[in-house]
Amino acid sequence: MATDGERLGADLDRRELLRLLGAGALALAVPSMPLLSAEPEGKPNIVLILADDLGYGELGVQGGRDIPTPHINSIAQAGVRFTQGYVSCPVCAPTRAGLMTGRYQQRFGLETNPGPEASSPPDYGLPLDQVTIAERLKSLGYATGMVGKWHLGYRQQFSPPRRGFDEFFGFLAGSDSYLPPRPGPILRGSEQVEEKEYLTDAFAREAVAFIGKHAREPFFLYLAPNAVHMPLQAPDRYLSRFAGIQDPTRRTFAAMLAALDDTVGQVLAALRKHRLDRNTLLVFLSDNGGPTARTTSGNGPLRGFKAQVLEGGIRIPFMAQWPGHITAGQVYRQPVISLDLHATAVAAAGAPLRPEWGLDGVDLLPYLRGKRTGAPHQALFWRIRDQWAIRQGDWKLLALPSGTPELYHLSEDVGEAHNLADQMPDRVKELTAAWQAWSSQLQAPRWSAARRAARPRRRRRQTA
Repeated sequence: MATDGERLGADLDRRELLRLLGAGALALAVPSMPLLSAEPEGKPNIVLILADDLGYGELGVQGGRDIPTPHINSIAQAGVRFTQGYVSCPVCAPTRAGLMTGRYQQRFGLETNPGPEASSPPDYGLPLDQVTIAERLKSLGYATGMVGKWHLGYRQQFSPPRRGFDEFFGFLAGSDSYLPPRPGPILRGSEQVEEKEYLTDAFAREAVAFIGKHAREPFFLYLAPNAVHMPLQAPDRYLSRFAGIQDPTRRTFAAMLAALDDTVGQVLAALRKHRLDRNTLLVFLSDNGGPTARTTSGNGPLRGFKAQVLEGGIRIPFMAQWPGHITAGQVYRQPVISLDLHATAVAAAGAPLRPEWGLDGVDLLPYLRGKRTGAPHQALFWRIRDQWAIRQGDWKLLALPSGTPELYHLSEDVGEAHNLADQMPDRVKELTAAWQAWSSQLQAPRWSAARRAARPRRRRRQTA
């Protein structure tokens, strides 16, 4: 057993990865273990799969035991698993704003989730002066499609068809029912449609259809299922797989995760069917940590949950494959963040990254190919309401609501159990100053729900 706190679910080595996956999954994922290609095969297709509220420890490849996830696991075996992959916010909408733009979302004031449509400000949404990953790839000749949950504005001007996506099937809100009747509309483009199928299955159907339709041209597919977000709903065909789980909440969650895994399997199968798998960069991650008390989604061995800047709220399952271009079975241990995917996708498409774009993310491909060494980021930052955090190297300083700053050395204490703030006041001062310098560059939150923008406060500690 490793002694650095990263062993279970956080830093599985290659031998353990193979054991968890099993020989069958290995053969399915990597039939020939190809060497890296010397030359690109033209513009790659790019598929970005964003799960919803999936905790760090649920997948088999992350150490999960009770819910098989062979298709998602196979991405890690066919490519790279980031053991220290983060999102830019511990809740849905801000993470998605950062993902779409490659920039810390606080730079343009989108710091918190909206409320329901009826109570949200009419101008809430991804600001129109921010360029999305879809818009950049569309300008490079890509067909662009989105399937799933948007959560970046209810009004038409903020909707996916206005933000660079040629095709859209899904919903605009933060959640919806998986089974009819549905509280909100399901849209194709801007038109409401009736969808009778289990929503996760419908999203799989639409994603596979998009791949088939655009198999002869470069495409970007953003697949954002709402699984495994509330409400917990699943049809009998998925529930029956987990009859041995006695807790009904956990059984339904397991069924929903199985449906999500099947969706990933259908996408991978469609790429293989059209002989696109070797020319497709595919990424899978979650938008934040799991809300364990509500859904059972587990974040172990991390401390904390969704909506907290503890590791359990912001460190997520994160993996990618691009056969022939990313070495299969790679485990990457440096901190990376979802903001990096914008830059990585554009670079993979063959376009230069321009300084005037103001991207906070970086192109990860040179690091994965061994052309660059060291950490992609000097520091990573978080701010949401009266919570904040900074990670610099192995050090992380954070403040929860009503809490004094907490300092952790993550390589030795991934579970954030031993607060070193009182022992190392100089380190606290240094990291606080770095965080304040970053925060001073940002906009105040643009919407009233977020007016309590965070700045370091000294209050009593709160545990989670």
